Amino acid sequence: MPKDFLKDVADNYDVVVIGSGLGGLTSANILARSGRKVLLLEQHYKLGGLATWFKRPGGHIFDISLHGFPYGMVKSCRRYWSKEIADSIVPLEGVRFDNPMFSLTTKYNREDFTLLLQKQFGITEATIKEFFDTARGMNFYDERDTTTGQLFERFFPGREDVVRLLMEPITYANGSTLEDPAITYGIVFSNFMSKGVYVFQGGTDHLVKLMQKEMVANGVDIAINCPAEKIVIENGKVAGVKVHGRTIKTQTVVSNANLLSTLFGMVGEEYFDQSFRDKAREVRVNNSSTQVYMALDPEVTVERSTGDLLFSSTAERFQTDLLLSRDITSRTFSFYYPDMRPTGKQRHLVVSSTNARWEDWADLDEEAYKASKADLVENTLDALEKYLPNCRQKVIHAEAATPRTFRHYTMHQDGASFGTKFEGLEVSRSLPQQIPGLYHAGSVGIIMSGWLGTINYGVIVANDVDNYLMAANQTPIQNCSI
Repeated sequence: MPKDFLKDVADNYDVVVIGSGLGGLTSANILARSGRKVLLLEQHYKLGGLATWFKRPGGHIFDISLHGFPYGMVKSCRRYWSKEIADSIVPLEGVRFDNPMFSLTTKYNREDFTLLLQKQFGITEATIKEFFDTARGMNFYDERDTTTGQLFERFFPGREDVVRLLMEPITYANGSTLEDPAITYGIVFSNFMSKGVYVFQGGTDHLVKLMQKEMVANGVDIAINCPAEKIVIENGKVAGVKVHGRTIKTQTVVSNANLLSTLFGMVGEEYFDQSFRDKAREVRVNNSSTQVYMALDPEVTVERSTGDLLFSSTAERFQTDLLLSRDITSRTFSFYYPDMRPTGKQRHLVVSSTNARWEDWADLDEEAYKASKADLVENTLDALEKYLPNCRQKVIHAEAATPRTFRHYTMHQDGASFGTKFEGLEVSRSLPQQIPGLYHAGSVGIIMSGWLGTINYGVIVANDVDNYLMAANQTPIQNCSI
């Protein structure tokens, strides 16, 4: 008899959260901490969305995706999660660039970049200061006519090398391009420039376990292996969620799933007005990615000078379309040293990440797909050889993930790694005006992507939900500041 994953789930909740990416986890935790009765549904058997992990024989634990984030993550985790989680966030010291234009190592903060731009790139201090101040001053309410490319041309005309230094990591971080609104670059870049790049020490396995512990302590009911089939709408409002043939009653739903899947799959376009449907159909899904996960022989060590993050490229010029090409010329190598998981087995790992297009992988037959994955691994080892000589003798396990992999495990439309383009944010935020009680806290708009962006979006949405329930005279069981 199949296991009943809804056995301990009640019939009625204040809030049902669909999906356990960081945005969904954060919304669930905050609302439960405020006294709301919360159910978290996750279609996979693990929590975390793309902030998760997998194990392989030999004690190797791989984090699914590149996960550097700004210092703001410390503040958000301390306020909305726990001191234990916040205290486990540590800085990365070695961020390297290696391409035909330049090769350098940086701490990736404003002070270090100012010196680099002056001494290595010959930019005046006044120009650098004005650029940083302009980027830092950007916010959600600015006009969106200026593109990131136009922003760079204003301050660094004709300087493709400077654009590459400033843009390449952000493109990897959230899929943004030179054609996207400048604010999508400026806000994210300024967050990183504050104090550099940080990671969670202990790995995503430890992080998610701590988050689950916190949610359970706050009263969140968690149901894994429970994909939401339908968001039930009655009399124009949210009335429940159908899962495994059972309808769970609720006044509010927070979807942490893909925006378009939420609208046109779980809800249904017939519940939205025509102008909203038209606007939603114009929302572009962001790009996906490929990863190659490599475990080194336990006897092999990697010099710390190799770096933590390495932005490597053989392309003569920086072009965002080249970063998406199947003919890969640019990779981000993430080197995991034993102190990443200090309590586990002492292992060195390398993860290579490249941006990718869904359509380049979607229609391959099984034989061609397997061959393409094998080629991806081989080409990645070729590229790694420059930084880890004789790597083929040192790597004892290697496997690839593609947009199809991410589609399979996350159910994200087109295997998207970064949700939607910027126009998705407005559609996501306006959902409650279309259907009272319906909210979305998935990765949208580039800014609300990445670890920090999704957590902060989860906070914003939790506030909205709590205000909605209060207006409906659903007073929290206990008072807790959101």
